[in-house]
Amino acid sequence: MDWFTAPDYWLSRLVFQRALAGVYLVAFLTAALQFRALLGARGMLPIPRYVQRVPFKAAPSLFHLHYSDRFFAVCAWSGCAISAALLAGLDSQLPLWGGMVLWLVPWVLYLSIVNVGQTWYSFGWESLLLEVGFLAVFLGNDEVAPPIVVLFLLRWILFRVEFGAGLIKMRGDACWRKLTCLDYHHETQPMPGPLSWFFHHLPRPLHRAEVAANHFTQLVVPVLLFTPQPIATAAASLMIVTQLWLVLSGNFSWLNWITIVLAVSALELPGDPPARPAAPLWYEIVVLAVAALLAYLSYHPVTNMISRRQIMNRSFDPLHLVNTYGAFGSVSRFRYEVVVEGTADEVPREDSDWREYEFKGKPGDPRHWPRQFAPYHLRLDWLMWFAALSPSYAGSWFGTFVERLLENDRDTLKLLRRSPFPPDAPPRFIRARLFRYRYTSWRELRETGACWERTFVREYLPPTRLAGVAQRS
Repeated sequence: MDWFTAPDYWLSRLVFQRALAGVYLVAFLTAALQFRALLGARGMLPIPRYVQRVPFKAAPSLFHLHYSDRFFAVCAWSGCAISAALLAGLDSQLPLWGGMVLWLVPWVLYLSIVNVGQTWYSFGWESLLLEVGFLAVFLGNDEVAPPIVVLFLLRWILFRVEFGAGLIKMRGDACWRKLTCLDYHHETQPMPGPLSWFFHHLPRPLHRAEVAANHFTQLVVPVLLFTPQPIATAAASLMIVTQLWLVLSGNFSWLNWITIVLAVSALELPGDPPARPAAPLWYEIVVLAVAALLAYLSYHPVTNMISRRQIMNRSFDPLHLVNTYGAFGSVSRFRYEVVVEGTADEVPREDSDWREYEFKGKPGDPRHWPRQFAPYHLRLDWLMWFAALSPSYAGSWFGTFVERLLENDRDTLKLLRRSPFPPDAPPRFIRARLFRYRYTSWRELRETGACWERTFVREYLPPTRLAGVAQRS
């Protein structure tokens, strides 16, 4: 009997690898299409400025060696190409070492992006993709059966994702313990999806049942991942169903999808495994050495997870090899949105012709129904949600964002759904106002056709012209 491999998981590995390649493809495509306005040489948080003050040791990245917008584009589009090749199964056509190298390349490229991504890349699913992507390097290809220790480590990640999220909910907002958080969550989540309005209007007893089921899935089911089959498959399947429910209820980038990918690795899918030779000795040594390293690095994530002062989404090493996860330890009771407007009038007044900028994903026009973007990630829209919670979240980039709007910067405008000003006639002034948003009722939806109702709260940024962008209140 081969102690090192698990031949029965050959199909699970195949599905896992192709699905992970798909997530990589979305991540690199997101970077390629958005980086110039966010991180480029004239971006809101330029990479050249960042690498000047942060040493390579603290944030390893190819961009410490060289940066230009063209070089970033080459890296991002190369990541797309390699991800597509992996999705098509190129790694299976190579020798074992070649397949490992092919999986290593997107990991290095995406690590380089995340480590200079600053606020735009501060989300837990970035570290999760890197942690899972690193393990994928050692999962092997058609030359060997899947290594048992790597399959175990994938379950270990899935356990920490789910169990950590469950613990932080129970330790955080009291509404999770009272089973009432979903009375608010679908309305106040960062980026609602096309079905979020309907989820919000589900009967409250069903919301209680949803929260209770979530607690069961995140605090009990993860333990079953380490039990014999078919119990582990049943546990992973339940997690997949739960994640698909979350996919329907909102736009959470690729968080739900990569969690599903992880759960697939725990499934024992039917099918006779093809005959394969024993794994070569060098491969066994490399895999066991990596497993020992990851076990050592798990100390801080585990102590954080069991701590009463548990923190969410933290990486404890610059390579993002073992991280801690969690989401929605607290739930907002009210939704606030920053509405950005411009005017071409020479003297800005309240009765000026203020025209609203429309974002792709975040709520704006009350009649504009949310769209499904996930697993694609609209980074500016997500950060605008944080900006509405507190101006401090946007202090490093919002002023530059306004400046780019005053310039009608093409790359910045590409991040938006619509600019109210023609390319050759930028606005003279930009202002931002804070509104409270709430979902309309069934009756209001029928009468007005609007899914949102909004109420002015206060001025967020006074009318600002290009020469005075830095003068924020």
